[in-house]
Amino acid sequence: MRRIILFLFLILFHGCSFNNPFLHEEVNKVTVVKYTPYMKQHRAFLSRSDLKILKNGKKYLYLYHKKNNDFAVLVKRKNTFLLYILSNPKQKPYALRTRQKKKYTYAVNHFKSMGYRTFISPSKKGFIVSVSHKRYKGIKTLLFEVKDYTRLLKLYKKSIREYNATPIKTIKTVLPKSLIWGYYKHYKKQVKNKKQREQLQIIANKLQIKSAIPTKESTQTSSINTKISKETIKEKQDTKESSKTKEHSAWYDFTTNKTEEVEEIQEQTIQKKPVPVPYTYYSNTASLDELRMYLSKDTTKKSLSSSKYFALKQRENNLKDNKLLKEGSLEELIAAYKHNKKPKFKKRILSLMKEKQQ
Repeated sequence: MRRIILFLFLILFHGCSFNNPFLHEEVNKVTVVKYTPYMKQHRAFLSRSDLKILKNGKKYLYLYHKKNNDFAVLVKRKNTFLLYILSNPKQKPYALRTRQKKKYTYAVNHFKSMGYRTFISPSKKGFIVSVSHKRYKGIKTLLFEVKDYTRLLKLYKKSIREYNATPIKTIKTVLPKSLIWGYYKHYKKQVKNKKQREQLQIIANKLQIKSAIPTKESTQTSSINTKISKETIKEKQDTKESSKTKEHSAWYDFTTNKTEEVEEIQEQTIQKKPVPVPYTYYSNTASLDELRMYLSKDTTKKSLSSSKYFALKQRENNLKDNKLLKEGSLEELIAAYKHNKKPKFKKRILSLMKEKQQ
């Protein structure tokens, strides 16, 4: 028992990855970085010293298998084409040996017969991909970092399409806005009633989208204001022309009455405008999601003094820490402790370790 606890301490304080403490990442292999119910993160270091150019100066191509939801990358080494399944680390790379003169189209057609087709935008399928040049254990490599949000993206699309926020209400994983923005905008324009509007606003809050959902009331108010302003201008012009001859006529009185009606309508419109939320609400009461949305607005930093803005950022960080301490897994807490070195994180980690040992 003591040896087990000592080993866990070594992992914690010497920077080993808790996600995979017993396996070392290898070159030319897809490995798991993070795995949650709604997001999977995989990584692959592919040696680039012997990679051949496939097309337009690029040494890799993306392929996708619709039925299996497999996202893959195609590369060539000497006389062999290799297909690495970036979304499925358990699957070994497919190898296709060819003659030296065979072009990439030969390999593309071969893998097409297996169900893999070339595609340009992984984000449309729910994949966030980054590619960079890295040295790994002294070897020059292409690093592929893949985050798979396909399951979460389907849930959000269904919720938006059906104007029902229930399926995604309790999900804590944040879906990147770039994956759903176009889909959201399309259904935002088709809102028909108050219930749909409310459900879509809940989804927008979960996605941390700033823009408000347009309402029928706001559309009607703007059209009334436009109509009134046109009428007012016309009446003023008519009044100017007739004022020389009819200074005290009924026409002048009619114009005055009309102006008063306009003022009453405009006052009603002003009353409908939402009351701005005070700074004290965000500094004391607002939830983490509300505070994030407020700080993400461009106008927030301009409207606040540097000390007030800094205080809100500090509160946001404290709320993040508290949420992580309360809901975070052991792996997430260890990863956070490596960066912040806060005693309360260490205390929580040790507490969870003791619970696992019992």
